[in-house]
Amino acid sequence: MNRRHFSNRLAVLALTLTAAISGTASADAPKTVRIGFQKSSTLINVLKANGELEKALSEVGVSVTWSEFPSGLPLLEALNVGAIDVSGDVADTVPIFAQAAGAKLTYLASEAPSPSAQALIVKSTSPIKSVAELKGKKIAVAKASGSHYLLIAALAHAGLKFNDIEPAYLTPADGRAAFEKGAVDAWATWDPFVAAVQKQSDVRVLADGKGIADYQRYYLASSAFAAQRPDVLNLVFAKLKETGEWVKKNPEAAAQLLAPVWGLDSEIVSVANARRSYDVQPVGSENLADEQKIADAFFAEGVLPKQIKASDAEIWAPAKKAAAN
Repeated sequence: MNRRHFSNRLAVLALTLTAAISGTASADAPKTVRIGFQKSSTLINVLKANGELEKALSEVGVSVTWSEFPSGLPLLEALNVGAIDVSGDVADTVPIFAQAAGAKLTYLASEAPSPSAQALIVKSTSPIKSVAELKGKKIAVAKASGSHYLLIAALAHAGLKFNDIEPAYLTPADGRAAFEKGAVDAWATWDPFVAAVQKQSDVRVLADGKGIADYQRYYLASSAFAAQRPDVLNLVFAKLKETGEWVKKNPEAAAQLLAPVWGLDSEIVSVANARRSYDVQPVGSENLADEQKIADAFFAEGVLPKQIKASDAEIWAPAKKAAAN
């Protein structure tokens, strides 16, 4: 780590600790938190629908604005350019691409692995019976998504390289359309899109993440916002953890709440939710070690534009800040 980067990290840490210890924000700290999310940001979608996060933040004089994105990469691009302050959960792959683009990220929270919540799918009538048979085939996948890594890992497990297939980089909506039309041979995607296509079409799963791609999801904040409003991040973390526990304990109620939000029937939502852990945890150095492995795999396949050090990102530690208060 060079001296300038070390000094910058010390400055961010000092600002964060000062605010956390005092339990207050400075007079010029942001009074609004801009939260970005995507369809699969389940816990954020629940909090947006039930108003509980807005209520909690209003008690400390903070308002909330919401912005929805089609997938994780544009969500973190928005975080990188300062259009949002906090990102709803994205797949473990997405922060790596954001770091490669120069984003100053702070990991806020993680969800325990949910390897079966993503899958590599073909139509039931497809002659393709194994991942090895995907050689030379066209596969729809959202760039930088967890399913992108699943595809790389599944191919490697079958003895193939990423350049043995033809990727079609498409959003989940466009990927579904291309898959249904037969414009691609397979589709790598995640829940609730997996659950939806399984219910609404006749498909087969060639592979999911079990044993090859853990599929952790991360909540992030801009490092500037994390330094200015650690009190807000404490509240967000607490509400995420509480909401994750509620979803797992109340699957039917959660499905009924999310069905109109996602535009899916509650049965599909229940299937998708059953495959996600929603176990919100603090992020540790071991998480960044896992992130580094994913980054190295993407770089080795020529997909990541440059090598990154996952450990260059900041980690926010809610337990320590709560204890300091």
